[in-house]
Amino acid sequence: MRILLCHNFYQRAGGEDVVYADEAWMLESKGHQVSCFSVHNDSVNEMSRFDLIKKTFWNSQIYSEIQQRIRQFRPDVMHCTNTFPLISPSICHAAARENVAVLMGLHNYRLFCPSAVLLRDGKVCESCIGKSFAWPAIAHKCYRDSRSATAVVAGMLTYHRYLKTWSKAVDRFIATSNVVRDKYVQAGFNPKQFSVKPNFLRPDPGIGPGDGGYAVFVGRLSTEKGIDSMLNAWKGMKNDIPLIIVGDGPMADLVRQAAESDSRIQWIGQQPLDEVCRVIGKARCLVMPSIWHEPFGRTVIEAFAVGTPVIAARIGAMQELVCEGRTGLFFEPGNGKDLARAVTQVFQDPHYLEKRSLARNEYVEKFTAETNYEQLMRIYNSAIESKHNKNDRKAVNPESLDTSQSTF
Repeated sequence: MRILLCHNFYQRAGGEDVVYADEAWMLESKGHQVSCFSVHNDSVNEMSRFDLIKKTFWNSQIYSEIQQRIRQFRPDVMHCTNTFPLISPSICHAAARENVAVLMGLHNYRLFCPSAVLLRDGKVCESCIGKSFAWPAIAHKCYRDSRSATAVVAGMLTYHRYLKTWSKAVDRFIATSNVVRDKYVQAGFNPKQFSVKPNFLRPDPGIGPGDGGYAVFVGRLSTEKGIDSMLNAWKGMKNDIPLIIVGDGPMADLVRQAAESDSRIQWIGQQPLDEVCRVIGKARCLVMPSIWHEPFGRTVIEAFAVGTPVIAARIGAMQELVCEGRTGLFFEPGNGKDLARAVTQVFQDPHYLEKRSLARNEYVEKFTAETNYEQLMRIYNSAIESKHNKNDRKAVNPESLDTSQSTF
């Protein structure tokens, strides 16, 4: 199969970048012909505000580049990991016009929530779900704490809803979990367009010893990750359970202060994947305290791969990944006291070694590259079939749009 992979890298590296690289590796290792097209948001610094707004709505240059790439490469499918903001959804129309099946990965809630995380002021927010224009997000400055920047994102979403980009130019959405699919359907997307495929982890790090005697957190140090509730849990915890924090982000200063004032807490910053897996593999448990509808939770499968149980907030995709009492425990999101209770329970569990075996089996059965490849091939073939059945679809012709006179 000939596959065109497209990705817009953010200025701050994230999980979507890893997914893009992993899927490219997986497809190439299976003998498929893969062409990769990407742009990086570092180029935003060289653009005028007006040019950036135009490209966010409809990037004519990228449209032409994708059209040329398609005519040269002749892919069977085009799979987009992320198009925001520079690639823009215009490429979906470029591929549709060239009769190529279009797939779009969904790793957040960007297509109906300007902030992409369904979170406002530290609480779950669904105010824009079902609205034709995301005016509540503008009122609350949900994107980059800017009313004007949020208006641009909201306008782009409405523009492509008007162009029927999501319903006509995209053949298949790939949601990382059932919760992502369900939120998009709740927002008005066609449920028949969705497939659910989790992420995977490679290479297999192998099971760890679990003999470190500590809990570990791995992830971005930001509000949606539940950093506050985790630190509050350790502040109120009366036992001497150590906590290692791996990662960096806007709440780094708060974490640094907590580590300086509490000898049980150690912050080791950002680490490469092999070191992350080593640290998780020695841990008694991984703590996943997110307070938003986490679309997947890659660190959960990293923990399963090395046989470490997970203590997760009962919210988002973590409810699908963790099996209560078998591969981990749940606690109430944002409740530090309940998190402390769960951590203590894991450290006192006499069947801990059995839980490690169950966690490892979960990874082997569901989250290896081999299992993921079979799922992705079924989705690709379904998208190709869906494309062939859409004989009446009409992609937007950029020649009919006077983008040079755009007021966006």
